[in-house]
Amino acid sequence: ILIRFRTLSSPQGPSLQLCLLFIRFKMAAQASLRNMLTVPATVTPVERRSNGSGVSVSRGSFFGTQSTRLSKTSLPKAASQRLPVQVSAGSTGFTRDLYLSLDEQAYRGGEEGPASLQGIGENLFTGAVADEYLTKQGLAAGTLKDPSWVKDMAVADKVALAVCEWALDRGATSWCHWFQPMAAAYRHGQSAQVQMSLLSFDSEGKPRFNFSGKQLLQSETDGSSYPNGGMRATHTAAAYLTVDPESPIFLRGDAFFIPACFCSFDGKALDEKIPLHRSVQCMSKASVRLFKNLGVTITGMVNNIGLEQELFLVPREAYFRRLDLQMAGRTVMGKLPPRGQEGSDHYMGPINTAGPAMNAMKEIQKECFKIGIPLVTRHREVAPNQYEFAPMFGPVVGQVDQNLMVMQIIEEVAARHGLVALLQEKPFAGINGSGKHNNWSLTTDCGAQLFNPVQLAKKSGNASVFPIVMAAIISGIDKYGDLMRMSIATPGNDFRLGGMEAPPAVISTYLGEDITNYLTRFLGGDDTPYAPSTALINLGVDILPTLTAPAEDRNRTSPFPFGGSRFEFRAVGSSQNVSLVNTVLNTIVAEEFNLISERIEAGEDAIAVAKETLEAHIQAVFNGDGYGEDWLPEAERRGLAVIPTQPSAIQRFTVQKNVDLFSRNNVFDPTECAARQTVLLDNYTGVVEMEVGCMIDMMNQHVIPSMKAAGFSPTGLEEGVRALAEGLSKIHSADSDVAKAEIANTVRLETMEEVRKLCDSAEAIIPEELWTIATYKDLLFLDQHMGATVYTN
Repeated sequence: ILIRFRTLSSPQGPSLQLCLLFIRFKMAAQASLRNMLTVPATVTPVERRSNGSGVSVSRGSFFGTQSTRLSKTSLPKAASQRLPVQVSAGSTGFTRDLYLSLDEQAYRGGEEGPASLQGIGENLFTGAVADEYLTKQGLAAGTLKDPSWVKDMAVADKVALAVCEWALDRGATSWCHWFQPMAAAYRHGQSAQVQMSLLSFDSEGKPRFNFSGKQLLQSETDGSSYPNGGMRATHTAAAYLTVDPESPIFLRGDAFFIPACFCSFDGKALDEKIPLHRSVQCMSKASVRLFKNLGVTITGMVNNIGLEQELFLVPREAYFRRLDLQMAGRTVMGKLPPRGQEGSDHYMGPINTAGPAMNAMKEIQKECFKIGIPLVTRHREVAPNQYEFAPMFGPVVGQVDQNLMVMQIIEEVAARHGLVALLQEKPFAGINGSGKHNNWSLTTDCGAQLFNPVQLAKKSGNASVFPIVMAAIISGIDKYGDLMRMSIATPGNDFRLGGMEAPPAVISTYLGEDITNYLTRFLGGDDTPYAPSTALINLGVDILPTLTAPAEDRNRTSPFPFGGSRFEFRAVGSSQNVSLVNTVLNTIVAEEFNLISERIEAGEDAIAVAKETLEAHIQAVFNGDGYGEDWLPEAERRGLAVIPTQPSAIQRFTVQKNVDLFSRNNVFDPTECAARQTVLLDNYTGVVEMEVGCMIDMMNQHVIPSMKAAGFSPTGLEEGVRALAEGLSKIHSADSDVAKAEIANTVRLETMEEVRKLCDSAEAIIPEELWTIATYKDLLFLDQHMGATVYTN
């Protein structure tokens, strides 16, 4: 129950207002009900204690009204303390003991005190945290750094005991294998798990906590109830989970989570993680081979990524008046308010410290820090109520796992602050959607970044490595741009790509004039090492420092621009598990590196091979405006991947050249390619079916009745409902997954858009008191709502 508190005057002392207070209680007659309490409520301390052991008050401001906060420094020194408070709402009242944790009090708006690293990373079983417990079991510190421990059951038993002791010390009594089924965008957390208790009983009935290496390494589950593209069925349902040694075990609440891979009885990948591992492995092996042919010895290559997670935060009360947001994550109707993002006032503006967004973002970061996720960046994005988080970069497998937990934590914490987090790519029409920029780089085991030419030349001793690597990357983009387009074919990208807010649905790369000119000189026979140019910027003010600008500008219209030391896949959707995105990129690199190696091993000159490769595929480089009207016909003339719709892009999965690519590199076999295409098409169709169903219900239950109540004829709207129902029927009657998805695409982009115009026109003329659906004005302007309703936890 969310309770709003007002200031009280009390003869015992200053008035007290407890903000950010969430009180759970059960009433005998209504034990199963949890309702939003909107009547004014008051909280009064039952007893005022002296300074040394009780509560003192400190004046503050919350949402513009006078309030009083508990001071951290005046609370008892225990980790938490029961504080009896008298709570009244309306004519009823009760006394309840309330736990106030010192840590929570400090974090939630009291006097925060000095910054501290205490608790950061303690719920992640890695590094020094893990070594403390591993050494107790007779294992060496750093045992987990070598993934071969999973091959030795005796070592696995000791690791399991160490994990169990660590978890019990933190109050956890359950565990699970945590895995990532395919097409899980609408699954909370995009993951799956079965939580098991550590508690067991011995032969005499005595309880004990127990966890073994066998439990840690492997478990069995049902594979038929997850999206599988026909690889599993009810009569062939066995599937298995096994620990992923490259992603650390973490703890939340009373359970610890073991990142795991998910496969079928016959070894087919049923998840997002196994293909990603396969792609990293083949890319690393191909890199070792190529570098050896170039006279450079390395033992492996690491794929690092950094993900920028965009989202919307909207008022929870308004969200519950939108069936479409609840069921599909996107508004299928809604008139634009008089104000949108025209003033660019939201982008990187101050986050309102008096509102719920800032408190939610702080708590999201705190929860992430506990499990070792370095969520270092928080800021407003372009659209109203749009925000972004970004962590430090790291190895791809761990970063994908962390991003899934970030999204789950965002959703859960937002709810505690009276908000809802929308992670879908385009929840609102007429304003920017959300992406998840995938900053992708490759680094040798000795720390040389392949896309940092100066560092690469210094550490490898070979300045020609960089142009050879760039030739391979450009060739891969040109030849397999359709696969890159397939990897971002989420339903939400229907409305985001090419809308002057995100890159177009054309795959190319931006290098900038500096590197492009260098590669042009390289093609002409100039073997001078690349030296990035810089420019000094004088601001014309004597006291201000002179700025140093890098060689390249930023091109936000390119789907895959070079950004200095990394490429940024900007077209990735905000709701995506980016495993497939990086699986595709790594597989393309492995293929191109191997092709160059084969020719060198056959006796050809490495420089000559790179020049020929670059010259054949340089058309994939485009340094211009990707939003320009002339780019699409130019891209088609160049033969680039121009694939406007998501169903068409998904079908590139099973084009023969792409199946051969995956098969040669042992990432997907033909069966897995076909199954994943089916899963992606079915997911697209299912999303559209949900949206159509929501639109029909909202029109029948809200829009049409409102029109009638306002005295207008609903004839056009009723015809729209029939058109939607006919479209839904066509989807259901189609005889293949491809046909269903293509019909769904037409219904979504044509029928639904035409009907939406009718609904939005109706909203424009119906009096506000008769319109029963939360409007864009209700949803999009948290700052302007301050003082109307107070949302606290």
